[in-house]
Amino acid sequence: MGLIQAVSGAVGGVLADQWKDFYTVPAGLPATAALFAAVPQGTNAGRGSNTRGSSNIISNGSKIVVPEGYGLLLMQDGAVTAFVAEPGGYEWRSDDLNSKSIFAGDGLVDTLIKQSWERFKFGGQPGSQQAAFFVSLKELPDTRFGTQSEIYWDDGFLNTQVGAMTRGSYTLKIVDPILFVKNFVPASYLQPGQVFDFTDMDNAAAGQLFNEVVGSLAPAFSLYTNDPGKGNRITKIQQDSVGFAKSLSDAVEQAYQWKSDRGLVIAKTAIVSIEYDANTRELLKTVQRADALSGARGNSNLQASVAAGMQAAGENGGAAGMMGIGMASGMMGGLGNLQQPVAPAAPAADDPVAKLKKAKEMLDLGLITQADYDALKAKALGL
Repeated sequence: MGLIQAVSGAVGGVLADQWKDFYTVPAGLPATAALFAAVPQGTNAGRGSNTRGSSNIISNGSKIVVPEGYGLLLMQDGAVTAFVAEPGGYEWRSDDLNSKSIFAGDGLVDTLIKQSWERFKFGGQPGSQQAAFFVSLKELPDTRFGTQSEIYWDDGFLNTQVGAMTRGSYTLKIVDPILFVKNFVPASYLQPGQVFDFTDMDNAAAGQLFNEVVGSLAPAFSLYTNDPGKGNRITKIQQDSVGFAKSLSDAVEQAYQWKSDRGLVIAKTAIVSIEYDANTRELLKTVQRADALSGARGNSNLQASVAAGMQAAGENGGAAGMMGIGMASGMMGGLGNLQQPVAPAAPAADDPVAKLKKAKEMLDLGLITQADYDALKAKALGL
């Protein structure tokens, strides 16, 4: 009892011509459709057209075509009697010893489905009539999120709490259709003609998912920005759709058990905007300035500043003005030790030796010319 696989993999016109009628995915579905009833389709003078209404009840000998990217669930009285995740053509037989109840495929679906199958499978003798439903195994796009006010989290790089409003979208993936249908989909969607769509504004279950995602954004930002593997940089989030998706999916799983209870995960994200609050914007500006002035770039900025100061001093006070700039430059070199008490230096006007020493240092550094040094030397010695 169960399903017999007539052909695996892609199914084309040859099988459709062989089978005069069969059940498959309805036409015209939105890209975000997650669950819907199978529909009967005829192949006479119009392959793919629905010729028998929307009833999804199959019986002994019914043919079913499972397209790529979809899973097939057969149910009786709310219990799962069969599941297929492998594309191909199948025939339902209630009396064939070679039939199977599960075609789980490979990889992640295989592992998860087999666990759920053992947990939820039908325990008695399946009847002759089964209700057939399809579940999308593709990434379901364009589920949007956004915050109406700032959310706050502790940022590992900035070492403080930061806040922002954000909006974007994410893709959902059903990794365990049995869990998804048994634990999450309302019974009203397990009817012919109904489509469970994550973007349907009237879908209360989908609305609940939206609220849970918004409630998980702050923990997701915290997980991402405190992950050393991400460099602890909040500014990388908008460039790392997969990395942030994992953080968001982990946060949702920790709070609401999407994967373990509902068979759902967030596959990818696209953050459209992050609008930081005023305090965070000022903090980021300070960090950016510190980054810009670090290392070789900082030395270049300092040299440019000294050069500009020397030019201004030369225009206003000649060599004496340049002498003052040199002394200021020397003071800047000691800024790193400001926390240590420093004895006040004697006024330069009373110490010609100190003046000459400073002038010689400036000459050696290339900050003044030999002529400037000679003029300062003559002035200091009263010549």
